[in-house]
Amino acid sequence: MIRDPAKTFPDPTQRGSMTDTLTHFDAQGQAHMVDVSAKSETRRVARAEGCIVMQPATLARILAGDNKKGDVIGIARIAAIQGAKRTADLIPLCHPIFLTRVAADFSVEGDTTIRCTVTAETVGRTGVEMEALTAVQVGLLTIYDMCKAVDKGMTMDGIRLLEKEGGKSGYWKAEA
Repeated sequence: MIRDPAKTFPDPTQRGSMTDTLTHFDAQGQAHMVDVSAKSETRRVARAEGCIVMQPATLARILAGDNKKGDVIGIARIAAIQGAKRTADLIPLCHPIFLTRVAADFSVEGDTTIRCTVTAETVGRTGVEMEALTAVQVGLLTIYDMCKAVDKGMTMDGIRLLEKEGGKSGYWKAEA
């Protein structure tokens, strides 16, 4: 199904954007890693979520533990945590940060959907939004990888930042 671009990519002024400048580009338009040396170290927390939708039979197999590759949810949880830890290796301009906590939770919704919610925390000079978002994606991709033999039509959707706190911009929460 092709989505309506106006719904998939709503007006950016309505998405809670916090600034009108792109910080990863210098005056000449060249990409660079943002200098965070002058920022204060504060507690930073970010929470993100996303879903994977599958056939009811696929979800039933996951819940029954009937997968040749093992415990799908347990392995996806470990993968999500690993994804958070490896974010700076995957996203070129992300700072490598010292994570103090990563929690990945998976919940079943109806007979076709698993929701992944990740909370990432640090005490540092830059936020953990990218770590939380990467963790969600890696967790969902792991479910896909482990179940693709029986359901290649699974889709991932709704990946988004739910809330963040810390740093100069303080607290931000996504609209419901």
